[in-house]
Amino acid sequence: MPRTPSSDWWRDYFDAQYLLEYEPIFTHERARRDVTRAIELLELPVDSRILDVPCGQGRHAHLLAEAGYRVDGLDYSRHLLARARQRGTGPTLRYHRGDMRKLPARWTGRFDALVNLFTSFGFFTEPADDARTIDEFARVLKPGGTLIWHGGNRDGVMARFLSRDWWRTANGTLVAQERDFDPLSGILTVMSTWYGPHGTGEREHRIRLYTPTALAGLLARSGLIVEQAWDGWTQRPLDRRSGEMLLVARKHELPRRRRAR
Repeated sequence: MPRTPSSDWWRDYFDAQYLLEYEPIFTHERARRDVTRAIELLELPVDSRILDVPCGQGRHAHLLAEAGYRVDGLDYSRHLLARARQRGTGPTLRYHRGDMRKLPARWTGRFDALVNLFTSFGFFTEPADDARTIDEFARVLKPGGTLIWHGGNRDGVMARFLSRDWWRTANGTLVAQERDFDPLSGILTVMSTWYGPHGTGEREHRIRLYTPTALAGLLARSGLIVEQAWDGWTQRPLDRRSGEMLLVARKHELPRRRRAR
């Protein structure tokens, strides 16, 4: 029987099997291309502070530090953080374990930029937790700081929905996925099955997909105003058929609320 996820499925999902399953797209060439585009969009001087959250196995954080930025990476997965640290750490690259819904208090107004990449948002069961995460992103950014958000575009994913897919990893493991989408909740459920030299297995994960309009509204609520919207990592503007979206938002001061008399 498949392993059905609990509401906190993400706590132990990001492990060695996750790295194997998505191995074909975790290439150094792809990561370098993505980071090159991110640097182009950020337009920040060397030595600026950048937070990569969640940072996963450090494939973007490492390259950002290599480019001359002071980088902090935060993730909940002990396994992925261990892999990230194996790549190397130093005065300009540090990794931390934590929950992105509650970033360290000392980080308030600390970062010139924050990157949330590779569909690393929408894992929590309650939509309020997504809003809470965005609030935390805004809190740790400096005034005028930049957020780069990259993930699936609900409009584009649904326009060409792929209910089944499969591929092979370098060691010959066959990975197959079946997907189901609930239009009311916006939840995409993915069942992964694998057959390979080290065994077989099944498990599910879920993610809430957002339209550009809904996500831009969620960001604006926290003072993060979207200034650019792209078709993933390309230089094409976002449109309704874009499967991925990359949003660039800037932190603005929220107007003070008037006290009720």
